[in-house]
Amino acid sequence: MSNNLGMDVRKSPRSRCRLDSKIHYFQQQADARVINISRTGLALELSTKLTAAAGSQVTIENDDIGHLEGVVRWNYGGRIGIMFRPNSNSIAKIAAYFRHFHQEVRPVLTR
Repeated sequence: MSNNLGMDVRKSPRSRCRLDSKIHYFQQQADARVINISRTGLALELSTKLTAAAGSQVTIENDDIGHLEGVVRWNYGGRIGIMFRPNSNSIAKIAAYFRHFHQEVRPVLTR
């Protein structure tokens, strides 16, 4: 993606996936589905409303990846973007996920 306006843009390519997860923000918890993932972050589709604002600390629990910590980048229209905390634990978990579990998901309907 080109950066002509000096804006903060995505730095690593995302891969489509479908992983059931839970997201925790203070005392709130919501069921969610990971819809795309990269080495630096992921996007979740929420099943219930979550009031986390950009810059908020959240945790994500997933059977394949485990427990991840991150920061909300955006929250709009029932979806939320999370940037992983840059620590060695998160990096190792994401690398292991891509090495052992990840399968690219293709849309069911095509034109």
